[in-house]
Amino acid sequence: MNDQPLFGRVVLVSGPESLLAERAVERLVRQALAERPAASVTKVEAGDLDAGGLAEVTGGSLFAEESVVVVQQLSDLDPGLFDAVLAFVSDPSEELALVLVHPGGVKGRGLLDKLKKARIEVVDCPTIKAWELPQFAAAEARLLGGRIDRATADRLVEALGADVRAVAGAVRQLLADADDRVISEAAVRRYFAGRADVTSFTVADHVMAGRRNEALGALRWALETGVAPVLVTSALANALRAQGRYTDFVGQRMRDVDLARDLGVPPFKVKEIVQRSRDWTPRGLASSLKLVAETDAAVKGQAADPSFALERMVMGVAGLRGRRPDSGMGR
Repeated sequence: MNDQPLFGRVVLVSGPESLLAERAVERLVRQALAERPAASVTKVEAGDLDAGGLAEVTGGSLFAEESVVVVQQLSDLDPGLFDAVLAFVSDPSEELALVLVHPGGVKGRGLLDKLKKARIEVVDCPTIKAWELPQFAAAEARLLGGRIDRATADRLVEALGADVRAVAGAVRQLLADADDRVISEAAVRRYFAGRADVTSFTVADHVMAGRRNEALGALRWALETGVAPVLVTSALANALRAQGRYTDFVGQRMRDVDLARDLGVPPFKVKEIVQRSRDWTPRGLASSLKLVAETDAAVKGQAADPSFALERMVMGVAGLRGRRPDSGMGR
């Protein structure tokens, strides 16, 4: 982040990863208050602003004194106010530190592009992909003065799924209880046993490997322990899509980390996908995805018994897996 004074400047925090955006805003506010401790701090929603409110925020009588203002959800700003925002950006008040927060996406994109062309400081907050989460967990541990090795980080992500906030919170919790500030795999298993041992991802893994009985047992236990049915359909759909994407990379020599990025999975999943590639035909994957989509609709309200629909899906998808005598797939 730029270490120039924040007062008299505008900073744009942009991107869909809300945790990173929140942290960026917190850092900017702290920096501004370190510069001018007596400044007031105000957070407003862009959608609540009209012309008068925007004028007050950017230098009207309400904010005559030094102030730090954070405008959230810039995508909701009235398009009629775009020019006013751009005018302020070109000549900001020396008594104001203004932070604009945009969640990314197409809404309000015109203003976003013009702000970036104005060469104001931009803090990017991109989505943290599934394959990046173990690395994110390790970075979180270092940030908190601790450590987690790659295998343990993989296990933690496997337990929690692609939930950035859950991973960040788990790292903080585990480090708080680790006397040596090192997160062990045993601690991950102890704290997240219910989730790590039987989750929607575990069900999907059993299905993709053709282990019907194990998949059914894992499914029943997962549902009993509170796993939402839609998480099961989502996990299996993601597994099938990743398996299908792998066919585009057959024969290419790639590092696991690069392949994981292109497949959209954590690196520890790559070996499983490669090993299973001989057991899935394009037709089998397509038929399975169709069945999963039908089941997803069912568990969202079109079926009287979601658990029965899920069991039928598990049996059906596992049955569509079949070994081919000469697939030519593998690395």
